[in-house]
Amino acid sequence: MNSQMLVTYGFALLLPLLYLSYRIRFSKPKQAPTPAESHTKPLKPIMQAPNADLLPPKDDSYTVEELAKYDGSDSSKPILVAIKGDIFDVTKKSDVYGPGRSYHIFAGKDGSRGLGMSSLKTEHAVSDYTTLTESEMKVLDEWHSFFSKRYNIVGKVVGSSPTANM
Repeated sequence: MNSQMLVTYGFALLLPLLYLSYRIRFSKPKQAPTPAESHTKPLKPIMQAPNADLLPPKDDSYTVEELAKYDGSDSSKPILVAIKGDIFDVTKKSDVYGPGRSYHIFAGKDGSRGLGMSSLKTEHAVSDYTTLTESEMKVLDEWHSFFSKRYNIVGKVVGSSPTANM
């Protein structure tokens, strides 16, 4: 091999090495796209927004037995859920509270304890919430607030105290 050929091959090998060194040394690291650059669809909210068209609360009286008739099993009647004695009309969310649905356990009754405990067990869906811990009581209050902003209050459970339905 002659010296001119060695210089040519050496130069041919050196040139890519210099280019790669330059790119590594002076290139900026790639950053993840910011949310504004993201091309994905925004997530659909799971929770419904507060309802601005709520009617004034009613104070119609329902016994525990009467309330049980509004569990969604009769489609001609509204679906009612009670929390801390206040009764909410949740008919517009029959896809959640209707028969066979995820929160049907609370339909037609006051299931305050179960809501406070974040439990879907039948034995917890009772009105007695006196045994809730402080943090569970806070959860129950948050549920009551959530319902108050989204569903009409149609009455109150009578003949029932927080210890009833045990």
